[in-house]
Amino acid sequence: QVQLVESGGGLVQAGGSLSLSCQASGRTFSSYAMGWFRQAPGKEREFVATINWNGDSTYYADSVKGRFTISRDNAKNTVYLQMNSLKPEDTAVYYCAARAGGPYVSRYGYNYWGRGTQVTVSS
Repeated sequence: QVQLVESGGGLVQAGGSLSLSCQASGRTFSSYAMGWFRQAPGKEREFVATINWNGDSTYYADSVKGRFTISRDNAKNTVYLQMNSLKPEDTAVYYCAARAGGPYVSRYGYNYWGRGTQVTVSS
């Protein structure tokens, strides 16, 4: 069982930056691939980024490639999402998720989810 708690969301102007964190419970964090997803009002939850167990393999949605960076610190049981050059269309609730296995771009492949943190980007 893995419990996930996101933090770091907030309100930022377009062009600004935010750093999200996801703290995981449990001693087996390093065995999980992690992902970040987001959901805007009235839209489906969509993939943002994913990272493998040791951080040497990452994948990004085209919409965030070059602006967002996913990373992890297994000693701290934490995965991060650094978001730069934010746009109003990045406004959403951001969720982290964990799965036993390799990195995965579909939300259906994840076993554990956090409650999310709101990111709002003003124009």
